[in-house]
Amino acid sequence: MKKSRIGRILQILSALQSGDSNRVDRLAKLHKSSRRTIFRDLKELKAIGVPYHYKASQGKYSVDSGFFMPAVNLSAKEALSLLLLAYKMENLGGIPYKNEALVAAMKLQSNLPEKVRRYCNNAMNHISIKLDRKPAVDFKEGVFEQLLEAILKKQFVNISYAFPSERLGISIELRPFHMLYNFQTWYVIGYANSDNEVRSLQIYRIREVHRLNKFSYEESKFDINEYISRAWSTIPEGRLYNVKLKFSPKIARSISEVQWHSTQTVSFEPDGSAIVEFRVDGLNEIMWWILSYSGQVQVLSPNVLRQRVVEVARNMVSSNERETFISDK
Repeated sequence: MKKSRIGRILQILSALQSGDSNRVDRLAKLHKSSRRTIFRDLKELKAIGVPYHYKASQGKYSVDSGFFMPAVNLSAKEALSLLLLAYKMENLGGIPYKNEALVAAMKLQSNLPEKVRRYCNNAMNHISIKLDRKPAVDFKEGVFEQLLEAILKKQFVNISYAFPSERLGISIELRPFHMLYNFQTWYVIGYANSDNEVRSLQIYRIREVHRLNKFSYEESKFDINEYISRAWSTIPEGRLYNVKLKFSPKIARSISEVQWHSTQTVSFEPDGSAIVEFRVDGLNEIMWWILSYSGQVQVLSPNVLRQRVVEVARNMVSSNERETFISDK
């Protein structure tokens, strides 16, 4: 697995502090990188104020060990946990302030006692983090920052939002309350004046944000936990349903081992199948989850959910049969 940029720069910093012979060729070989990459990393270290020196007579780089502040009072495991979070943040798509995380991680690493620093470096060489997937769309950090500032200042914004069914952006005046990251997607949750209700809007669909000279002077009573607690995932629809599903013996055990929703109950049938029940707000999100299990699940209730699943499944079959016929011709 390719070493992360944060990990590589932290280890270069550690090597510079060690006092060993740190020639560019050696650093490049050690980190399986090009000389150009190492020079770029060294430039990054200088940009954040790391006082390394180049000794032309020896052709190596080093750092004055006495320059850094007193050691941070962290245990080895505490320090390792924070550095691993920095690794994860770099590899996880859609996370803001990655460069700031890099700087913070380097500052932390440089201020650790030598024994703790060596423990962390050795441990990180033997730990890899592989994420299942990354978002298919780019994260809009500028939009995120504008919305966050509006939330902190209780400020209204006007956004241009592109719904999937609309080519042109729709203007929405919003009083944003909260930012939510769920299933590789960022949402801004706020009160939309045009709809007179709280909405969850995907940030990647926001084309423009204009912060208005309009503020709310009342404390928001919005509770994110209450808002999403009954939804299957993120977006409640304003109506509760009792959902009852029957999973085949093939996947019943694996389904029962995961707490999919706070209202979940599970019972097993004599044939090994599982009856799983939920009480959720809205059916759209849970419908797509059900469809992901194909023929291994049966919707027992409500009838409206069963009809939606059947309709979508039939459309999928029809579409694929038509495409197959066309390609065969």
